[in-house]
Formats: sequence, structure tokens, C-alpha cells
Amino acid sequence: MKPPNALAARHASRRAAWLLTALCLTLLPSFAFAAAGPLDLTSSLTGIAAVTIFILAYALVMSEEIIHMRKSKPVLVAAGLIWAMVAWVYVQAGMPHEAEEAFKETLLEYAELLLFLLVAMTYINAMEERRVFDTLRAWLVRKGFSYRTLFWITGCLAFAISSIANNMTTAMLMCAVVLKVAEGDNKFISLCCVNVVVASNAGGAFSPFGDITTLMVWQAGQVPFEGFFALLVPAIVNFMVPALIMNFFLVNRQPAALTEDVWMKRGAKRIILLFLVTVAISVLCHSILYLPPAMGMMFGLGLLQFFGYYLRRSLPRSLERKRERYSRRGDWQKLEQLGSVVPFDIFSRIARSEWDTLLFFYGVVMCVGGLGFMGYLSLLSETLYGGWNPVWANVVLGLISAVVDNIPVMFAVLSMAPDMSEGNWLLITLTAGVGGSLLSMGSAAGVALMGQARGIYTFAVHLRWVPAILLGYAASIAAHLMINASLF
Repeated sequence: MKPPNALAARHASRRAAWLLTALCLTLLPSFAFAAAGPLDLTSSLTGIAAVTIFILAYALVMSEEIIHMRKSKPVLVAAGLIWAMVAWVYVQAGMPHEAEEAFKETLLEYAELLLFLLVAMTYINAMEERRVFDTLRAWLVRKGFSYRTLFWITGCLAFAISSIANNMTTAMLMCAVVLKVAEGDNKFISLCCVNVVVASNAGGAFSPFGDITTLMVWQAGQVPFEGFFALLVPAIVNFMVPALIMNFFLVNRQPAALTEDVWMKRGAKRIILLFLVTVAISVLCHSILYLPPAMGMMFGLGLLQFFGYYLRRSLPRSLERKRERYSRRGDWQKLEQLGSVVPFDIFSRIARSEWDTLLFFYGVVMCVGGLGFMGYLSLLSETLYGGWNPVWANVVLGLISAVVDNIPVMFAVLSMAPDMSEGNWLLITLTAGVGGSLLSMGSAAGVALMGQARGIYTFAVHLRWVPAILLGYAASIAAHLMINASLF
């Protein structure tokens, strides 16, 4: 069985492939609108060749499981070829710097996101290495909560934690608790998995740090940092409506409390504090100094490096004190565990980042940016936001994100830059974030849990609860339209 992270990455790439391939196929018949750059390349041989390369690259991405090729490789090559063709056309037209400036602008957008995500991933990996999440899981397991209480605790924790941490990591943590406590009760486990997926996606929708899409909207300056909290109530509605419905189908039991002794490693609480300080610095940099949030995050990475240096230098003294203390107590188990302690290494945490996913993200951003410079995103913008009401366009894009990945959806919308109110920008943030809950394959959290709870939480199981989830989706949109009506 492949690990959940690999499954999540593979299925996420498939969803992205479906979106971008569909985007190209939609635009191929229409070549009459103005291009985004000075030259209209949509009806040219270069434009058609770029779209063809794009589709072929994503065909390879979709075949990752068969050909065993990492998904970043084809999109990196496709991005290079597309921009090379664009540059060649502009050089021949006597405008050699137009394509260069457009490429740099797109690259800058990606670079800011890359540095931000890299620091966030490093902090999450550092907390995982310091056993923060293992300790939380062990505490939940030891408490012996009833099934109904566990259902609500895991859902609420998934909602809360995913507002600052990756929704896939959050969902897998909660799923591990449920699998441990309710081993053998497949019906309860599947219900909890559905609940956790919905909660994780909803929790990431109201925080700039909760999801890549919210981060993209914030860094693009479409919504201020504090503006995202207007989605808190709609996000809660999105989580609560299906949870309340599923609650009536729970068979409440009282499982026996299990013993699992896990404690956080030295420095764990201080790393959590440093992460919160880093987030605060990033927000202040953007809102007060008008600097990119990535600058504040990189400053926070420097703080983490200094703290890692302190942990390494002070480790021998700390181990000696603990040996003396455990010897006096006669705690031989902890004494034995001290022998396996290894120094904290910040660069090993950076290395654990999902580099294939980050490079795949580069390929997606640059490919979409190149096609947008040719004029294709203008066509899509004209179709969606020119002919439709923006509210309905955003609702439909949210439904599309149940099948395809929400990152290229959001990047396409940001690249189109439709003239929308803050309320509509919040709406597309909400729908793109929670729309993935409609299907188990619609989000990284759902794909990961299908691997973690294989045979228990499946596509078909999740499909049974689509009416309840869809009701929550509609209710959250209605709540946003009513509560935040002044923003439209």
C-alpha cells in the first residue's frame, strides 16, 4: 500500500490535470477575443502548439501511477517550452522585453508563495518531529470519550487546526485517533472520516494560513488579512450542517480507554510559540509595512534556525539533567529512551517539504501564466464573468473544485482578475475551499484518508453523504450572502 502522502499527491495532480485540460479544450474553439499581452496569440500556430504541449504534459501527469514519473517533470518542461515559444514570437515582433517582464511577474508571484509555504511546511514538520501531534493524538486516545463525543471533538479540532496547518496533515491526525479508538467499527470510522474531511476543508477557508488558495488571494491583495474572518460563520455553517445530520446516524458507544504514553520533545512548546510569532510578524509586514508576507515568514525561519542552534548546543546538558532526574525516580523506561535522542536539525525539516508538489505548483503557475499571456484566460474571464453574474460564476467554480484541484482554479481566477467586489472575492475563496468536500477525491484531505482508512472510508461511502454536504455548501453560501451583504 502506498503511503497516504503519495496517494494525496498523485490524486491532487490528477485533479489539477483535469481542470487545466478542460480549460484548454474549452478555449480552443474561440480565438476572436483580445489577448492579455500586446500580441493576440490565441489564433496563431504558436498558441495552438502551446495548448497541445500543455495537454500532453498533463496527460503524463495523469499517467503518473502507470509510468512512475514524478508529476513535476512534465509540467516543468511544458512551462519552459510554452514561455520559450512566447518569447520567440515577441523577439521576432521586435518586442524582446515584453515576454521577459511577463515571465518575471509570474515568477515573482510563485516565488512569494514558495517561500511562504516552505517556511510554513518547515514549522509544521518541526512540530511533528517534536511530537506535538503525536501527543495530542495520545491524549485523545487515553480519555476514552464516547463515540458521539469523539465524533464532535475530532471534527471541531480538525476545523480549528486546519486554520493554521495543512488540511491533509490535520485530517490524518484525527483519522489516526478514530482508527485507534474505534478499531473494527467501520460504520463509525467512515462517518468520522467524512466529518473530518468536511471540517478540515471548512476550517481552512476563513484563514489566510488555512489553505494555499486563501494565501494566494491574500498575497494578491484582493482581501485584507482581517477580511477573511468574515468567512468564519459561513465556514462553521458549512461544517455544522452535515455534521448535525450525520450525528443522528451515530450509534453511541463507550469504548474502553487505551493506554498510549507519548510526550513532546524538548522545545516543542517554544516552537509552537515561535510559529505564532512568525505568523504575527508576517501579518504585520503585510498590513503595516506593505511588504510581502513571505518576508515575515523568512524572518521567522531565521528565528527557528537560531532556536535549533540553541537546542543542539544545550542538548548534552539537558540529557544529563534528565538522566539524573529519571535515575532518582527509577524510571528506567525513560532512561532507555534518552539513548535514542537525536539533535534537532532545521535543514532536515526543510528537506522534508513536499518538493515534488512545490515544483509541480511552479509548473502549473507558469503554464497557466504563459497561456494567460497568450490571451486564453481573457477568453475564460469573458465567458464566466462577462456573461454570468459573478456570484453564480463563483458558485459553479466551487462545484468544479469537487472534481479538480482548487489551486489552479484560484490561480486562473486571480490571473483573470475580474472586476469583483470584496464579497465576491470572499465567495470564490469560500466555494473553492469547501467545494472539495463534495467528493472524497475533491481535496487532499479526502484522498489521504482514503489511503489511511483503506476499505473503510471510500469514494462510495463519501458519496452517500453528498446531499448533506451539498446542503452545507448551499447554506454556507447563503450565510455569506446574508451576513456579508454589505461587502457586495
